[in-house]
Amino acid sequence: MKVLIADDEPLARLQLRRQLEAQPGVDLIVECANGLAAAALIAKDPPDLVFLDIRMPGLDGFGVIERVGAARMPPVVFVTAHDDHAIDAFEVGALDYLLKPFDADRFHDAFSRAARRMALERGPAISDRLVSLLATLGQSETRSSPAAERIPVNEGGRVCFVEPAAVEWAEAAGNYVRLHAGPRNHLLRHTLEAMHVRLGPRFLRVRRTALVNRDAVESAEPYGKGSWVLALRGGGRIVTSRHYRPHLAPLFGEPR
Repeated sequence: MKVLIADDEPLARLQLRRQLEAQPGVDLIVECANGLAAAALIAKDPPDLVFLDIRMPGLDGFGVIERVGAARMPPVVFVTAHDDHAIDAFEVGALDYLLKPFDADRFHDAFSRAARRMALERGPAISDRLVSLLATLGQSETRSSPAAERIPVNEGGRVCFVEPAAVEWAEAAGNYVRLHAGPRNHLLRHTLEAMHVRLGPRFLRVRRTALVNRDAVESAEPYGKGSWVLALRGGGRIVTSRHYRPHLAPLFGEPR
């Protein structure tokens, strides 16, 4: 197992390294002292697991995920000294974290859970949790929210700006994302995961290739086992995947 430690504090990196050296199966430990270096390393030579400090100068831990892209991020154990909002989000999303200072038992628990998830979960399961985390943290007072910004789109040689609230749903289209805003649609070169972060937590992942604005849903009808047909305000109809049924909880007023 190759593990990356990304933390700007030398003593914190040393503590994590010593704990990792005591874990079976860890063959290589790589260290980064800032988020920019961590993002570059993950993109070039992805490790199997990342211990990622939240607060780092220049590019914080959440910025690392945004830069790399949630779909390309390895499993992550977040490390934090003081971020109650983030800890709440980790617990809701069933993501692993270490609260500084931590002892050997707490580290072993977090490492063991991460190792089990690495064996059982891949791809969408991990990236969906990270996307949900970023969307939730977008509302934090300590970070600026990408969802508050208008989205620039090309339209007839002009650059126009689309309010996220005007977008009813978004779909993956190869290396692009198509935004559906009323009678218009716009094609942008983005991953669906990155667009989810930008659009914000009002958008729900309803299947692997689609996001829906919960405020645009006018009605929902059962459709097969665990699936729904969502009728949107602009007349569109989206069939959800039963595998993403838990993501619809906010739409129906249910706890996640």
